[in-house]
Amino acid sequence: AALSAVGKIMPDCVMISDSGNHSSMIEGIRHSGCEKVIFKNNNLEQLEAILKSYPLERPKMIIFESVYSMAGSIAPMTEICDLAEKYNALTFCDEVHAVGMYGDHGAGVAERDGVADRIDIISGTLGKAYGVFGGYVAASSNFIDCVRSYAAGFIFTTAIPPVVAAGALASVRYLRHSGVEREMQQLRAKQLKAKLAAKGLPAMNSTSHIVPVLVRDPVKVKQVTDKLLEEYNIYLQPINYPTVPRGTERVRITPLPLHSEKDLDMLVSALDNIWEDLELPRNVPVDDVTE
Repeated sequence: AALSAVGKIMPDCVMISDSGNHSSMIEGIRHSGCEKVIFKNNNLEQLEAILKSYPLERPKMIIFESVYSMAGSIAPMTEICDLAEKYNALTFCDEVHAVGMYGDHGAGVAERDGVADRIDIISGTLGKAYGVFGGYVAASSNFIDCVRSYAAGFIFTTAIPPVVAAGALASVRYLRHSGVEREMQQLRAKQLKAKLAAKGLPAMNSTSHIVPVLVRDPVKVKQVTDKLLEEYNIYLQPINYPTVPRGTERVRITPLPLHSEKDLDMLVSALDNIWEDLELPRNVPVDDVTE
């Protein structure tokens, strides 16, 4: 909704979008009617080349996520803000996979990296870490008025129920002051990555709490998740095209703060057995897959 409103007030704006952006952001860009240019995931050199190709006075917006959900990579926030300021561009950051989980108060990677005040528009969710549903946009009062006035996705939707709003507020207040859950999740993610590596299972080079394991086959990735559920009572979701490029099919693991190390051991043992049963490759390069 927020991105679609940009075209109403800046129809000549160029939207410069990271290739790893979520489908909902891509839809917002499409509905804005603005010119769009795509740069490779977290590729600062290509981003700068695109910015440099437009006049300083031309409205531009860099659109990116803080944590990319399919690869677990984290955006170079400071460097993106530096480029935005150098080339007179606005910034739009989606923190859906980071709020509640990063930063001293759970405000996301922008807070963790000390750049929240340098980003023009931040979107987030009240689901995932906060455990309810709904979302928000944080920006200047003028831009928020623009969303209220022009964004059809906002205007023609239903407000969340008061009880959900109360639950979300309680979650935000709790995670603002409690860092225990954030610390434990980071620990569990670190432990999981080490356990997967010890078995030679091809986990991607994630820098976040999201841990994808490559299968690279649409049929076998479904077999992996089916066997996990049927034989081990463990649910993981297979990730296929068009969510990820063909040939990069994967399972995506997100350890929670309440998972024990024993839970991680059970999961890795199950994956180890399934890799053996399906004769899937181990200790293979993963650097070619970045999103």
